Amino acid sequence: MSRNVSINRWNIASRVLAALVGGYAVAYAVTAFLAVYLPLARPDRVVFSSLASFAVWTAVAIYVFAARSATRLWLPIIGVTAVLCLAAFLSGDWRVRP
Repeated sequence: MSRNVSINRWNIASRVLAALVGGYAVAYAVTAFLAVYLPLARPDRVVFSSLASFAVWTAVAIYVFAARSATRLWLPIIGVTAVLCLAAFLSGDWRVRP
């Protein structure tokens, strides 16, 4: 019985860490990506992407606690963050980098 309690504690700790740190990472990646690729004026892109980051962080937190396993919650978070950050920082136009 104590083994299940220990596993459950680590599962909850992993989910809380994913919601806090992973949610922040995905929100940052989305903000950087939208700040580079939205077809608006630069101040509008920055404001829109910054406001959208709050919705993204909330969606990631909801997803983290709805996922069935730790693998199903960490892989999409890491993948989306990596792809969006690479797309934002490797854009062809160097003057619009976040």
